[in-house]
Amino acid sequence: MKQIVCTLFFILLLVSCGSRSGHFKMEGHLLHINQGELYVYSPDGAIDGLDTIKIQGGRFTYEVPSQYAATLVLVFPNFSTQPIFTEPGEAVDIKADAARLKEMEVEGTDANELMTDFRKAIASASPPEVVKLATTFTEQHPESAVGVYLVRKYLVETESPDYKKAAKLAELMHQHQPENGAIVRLMAQLKGLKEATVGEKLPRFSAKDLNGKVITSGDLNGKEVIINVWASWNYESMETQRILNQIAKDGKVKVIGVSLEPTANEARNVLKANGIEFQNICDGMMFESSVLKTLGLNTVPDNIIVKNGRIVERRINSNTLRERQNNQK
Repeated sequence: MKQIVCTLFFILLLVSCGSRSGHFKMEGHLLHINQGELYVYSPDGAIDGLDTIKIQGGRFTYEVPSQYAATLVLVFPNFSTQPIFTEPGEAVDIKADAARLKEMEVEGTDANELMTDFRKAIASASPPEVVKLATTFTEQHPESAVGVYLVRKYLVETESPDYKKAAKLAELMHQHQPENGAIVRLMAQLKGLKEATVGEKLPRFSAKDLNGKVITSGDLNGKEVIINVWASWNYESMETQRILNQIAKDGKVKVIGVSLEPTANEARNVLKANGIEFQNICDGMMFESSVLKTLGLNTVPDNIIVKNGRIVERRINSNTLRERQNNQK
């Protein structure tokens, strides 16, 4: 009996000190936020859709099933985002000041502690310096999942991407992490982007919108077009959709949305709730959509701007679109 009690006590001690087997747990303490909500989503499928985390007394706890290393993205009340890297059976402790989220500290796993070091290194850096630091970090830590996130954020999913450098870093990381599916997907995305870069003709495609009407690349010749990728769990992509809705109403630019919702009905519901009226495509294939692959739009948020059949811009953020819209009024 004494042995059983000791065994149970030991198990409870392990659970209290970390996460359950097959789960990942994070606990946080936020200064200057007493009550509120955080949102969390995963760009690589660790969780489905957008989840909500309650803050009570400046603290929060969140636990999810975890069968493989993945990435969660926390969305704070000011809509800034910070990544958390999950590992099965692990737990992390998060400490942050709501006024200085760039200095957020995460302890508990090597990847999250490395990201904390990087976060501190770029706290006062200029955008060009951040790109250089992200590149150097990835070169120094090609075995870390953090590098995948940094390459995507600072070299790919930006208004001034460097696909050549991103591809070189992806190959380096693949050599050290050959079984990391996120790197394989990144390499495939970069290959697609080479075929749909700024200055090139819009690749041929054909798809049905949510009303069953066929949209083809040929229909867009001679027009200015914005094609935007969105998902209900990604705040910026939805904000972009709302701004584009106003642009579409002006009638000067044709706007097409490509939804990453798992079903057409779910996409329709989100669009209706947000008052989005322009054409949208949703084939239920999410990141495997043939439209995304053809146009090199393999992430979210993402978009391309087309004029006279050629791609003239990629990944214009919501703030830039809003400024352009206001300047035209």
